[in-house]
Amino acid sequence: MTALIIIVNIIKMQINFDPWQIEVLEYVGNKILCTGRQVGKSTICAKDAGDYALNNRKKIILIIAPTERQAYALFSKTLEYIMETQKGMIKKGKDRPTKTQIRLINGSIIYCLPTGSTGLGIRFLTINRLYVDEAARIPEDVWSAVTPMLLTTGGDMILLSTPFGRKGFFFNAWNDKENFKKFFINSETAIKERKISSTWTEIQRDKALQYIDMERKRMSRLQFQQEYCGEFVEDLMQFFPDELIKSRMILKRHEGIKPDRHYYLGVDVGGRGGDESTFEVLERINKRLVQRENIVESYEMTTWTERMILHLDNKFDFNRIYIDSSGLGAGVFDHLLETDQTKRKVVSIENAQRSLDREEKRHKKLFKEDLYNNLLCLMERGEIDLLDDPEIFQSFKSVQFEITDSKEIRIYGNYTHIVEGIIRAAWCIKDKNLNIWVY
Repeated sequence: MTALIIIVNIIKMQINFDPWQIEVLEYVGNKILCTGRQVGKSTICAKDAGDYALNNRKKIILIIAPTERQAYALFSKTLEYIMETQKGMIKKGKDRPTKTQIRLINGSIIYCLPTGSTGLGIRFLTINRLYVDEAARIPEDVWSAVTPMLLTTGGDMILLSTPFGRKGFFFNAWNDKENFKKFFINSETAIKERKISSTWTEIQRDKALQYIDMERKRMSRLQFQQEYCGEFVEDLMQFFPDELIKSRMILKRHEGIKPDRHYYLGVDVGGRGGDESTFEVLERINKRLVQRENIVESYEMTTWTERMILHLDNKFDFNRIYIDSSGLGAGVFDHLLETDQTKRKVVSIENAQRSLDREEKRHKKLFKEDLYNNLLCLMERGEIDLLDDPEIFQSFKSVQFEITDSKEIRIYGNYTHIVEGIIRAAWCIKDKNLNIWVY
């Protein structure tokens, strides 16, 4: 790829790239981008992938990420870039773009695939270039499946991610000075140094810096260092070990819903800003829990969320519906209280207390950590079976924790929506020891 082609494509897109982004485009070879959030790493890698496919004949490019949604985010940006710069290069008819591949007239193909937890479904390819989004969160088994794909082609590997602990393939690659060109970008620094233009105004910059300050106050020091400073933080640890997650993901999806069973729904309410809402259905069989359904939707109004809950209740006839009544969940919870169908089933986890003795004379407020620890114990004892799904695996894997200065556990993550629904539904196992508001 020549510098002239890069400049021409930049002019067509009318984008003022940051200096580090230009350097990423110009460098040919293995690259690793370790960055804070929202610095533009996926945007520049989409252009890098597009330029490589457009200017090289009969090449195979593979874009992967832990889940289909994550992989498609980078893939769709690549397709958008090609359509805006050289739309005529994209094949039409039966070879038109799909959610998994883009075929070009020059014979090059761009594939988009999720890795799952093992990489088994992508072993069939021989590729010339590999792009790995959210690379720090790719399970170790997957790397054994994908790295041999470049063996006979001598192709390049481009890794992009925020950090996720001081171990694993991504961390080792970051410390491999001989085989990877390293790019480190701090979110705050990138915002401050970006040139003011028609696409990046002073107002946008100031609002972004205000948001960074808000996040610094909201997050713990370690969490902020990882998510926005792009630093590998040793004291942040994964809450659910990979092997434990895999050991409980043993179920296949099926439509059989049997009557007279005990079903429980856990809901994590997202919003229209891109946050995902999740609906997790568990069946209780004596002291065991079995996951029967997992539904994730994005960009939906709260009224749609209410309708989905009512639809699922018609299907499963829930014993309880557990929901977070704070934030976006407040409106949904209030409306469910006013609905005859759900008013005696809906439970606000925020208004709960757990017993501290058998006589239930002493109680303690229920915290998020209690919900997570309950689920962890169920998994360790083998008392909950989960659906075998890469998005469920990734959600569990994304949960991290730290020990605060006051010796308390703080739990968080940036892809926890599925687990947030499951921890609520799984609390049904504690119902008999729970002094909880049920309306």
